Amino acid sequence: MITFLSKFFIREKEDKAKIRQEYGMLCGMVGIFLNILLFCGKFLAGTISRSIAVTADAFNNLSDAGSSAVTLIGFKLAGAKPDPEHPFGHGRIEYVSGLVVAAAILLMAYELIRDSLVKIIHPEETEFSVMVVVILIVSILVKLYMYLYNSGVAKKIDSAAMKATATDSLSDTCATAVVLAATLIGHFTGLYVDGYCGALVGVFILCAGIGAAKDTLNPLLGQPPEEEFVQKIDQIVMAHEEICGIHDLIVHDYGPGRQMVSLHAEVPAEGNILEIHDIIDNVENELKEKLGCDATIHMDPIVTSDEHVSEMKAAVTSIIKGIDEQINMHDFRVVTGLTHTNIIFDVLIPYKFHIQDDELVARITSQVRDRLGNNYYVIIKVDHSYV
Repeated sequence: MITFLSKFFIREKEDKAKIRQEYGMLCGMVGIFLNILLFCGKFLAGTISRSIAVTADAFNNLSDAGSSAVTLIGFKLAGAKPDPEHPFGHGRIEYVSGLVVAAAILLMAYELIRDSLVKIIHPEETEFSVMVVVILIVSILVKLYMYLYNSGVAKKIDSAAMKATATDSLSDTCATAVVLAATLIGHFTGLYVDGYCGALVGVFILCAGIGAAKDTLNPLLGQPPEEEFVQKIDQIVMAHEEICGIHDLIVHDYGPGRQMVSLHAEVPAEGNILEIHDIIDNVENELKEKLGCDATIHMDPIVTSDEHVSEMKAAVTSIIKGIDEQINMHDFRVVTGLTHTNIIFDVLIPYKFHIQDDELVARITSQVRDRLGNNYYVIIKVDHSYV
């Protein structure tokens, strides 16, 4: 259905952000329509069978219709252009809409578990109806279809909100399957497992809601970029032979397709600054063209032609790697004075590193002075990776 409707409502265009928005809105509208149909069918089935699990599943679909409406509105608002109050755009609204969907999933899980516990304590006989079974089977097929198209679109447009919606559809598929099983078991064995099945469904939906909330909360709180994205940045920047290395890479995420990158590029201190600046401008433009991200690159001049500096850098690198292979060094500089020499550099360590910053600085300083002499003063800045 989505593929068919997209031919009429989505026109291929160069503006990928617009295409992305239209896919999200189309899925939202289809979701509202299908979920309302499912609610009507299941509510009728639940009323006929007097099954709390079926009725709860019906209201779950009604909440899904609301979630689809939130997704629709979220994509619409997220596509709004930047304004003076929001110069980076409104893309993060999509994450917020995904979080609202996750909250709806968690609320439904709570209510279903609560009602199911009451049903376990005070069981009631449910009535069997072929129509109820047919409605539940149709519901399973529809929800499975919704999961497939939502997950497909989520991958196509890389959307956490659509992924949350797909997760919701999959949880509904499993939930309805359990309800169907409870109905059949109750009819053929006389066992009243309606409440137990409802509780099981509630726990499943709860887990799905927690996962969906995590997927949408992480980009809002700030998560590291995908490793593949980082590698592409590194490949583009380091393809220019004038650049010796990069560090302090930070990716700012203001919503899908709205990323800003900042990094430090090490360049030869002996080079022509105007020529190097032109190269940096070209790299920034290349990142924009190939990855769609705005980039700000800071030039860090490093000495590359002084043999003595190179020897000291190699010695310090050996010391650092001897402490832990995970440690990296950058911004290495040597300032020679009349009475002593300052060795200045930054070290990059992973989060939750087993050595405290102060202890690490002390160990490196001690070993450097032991190897090079007490007239060498070590100035170290400890950095933590953002990627």
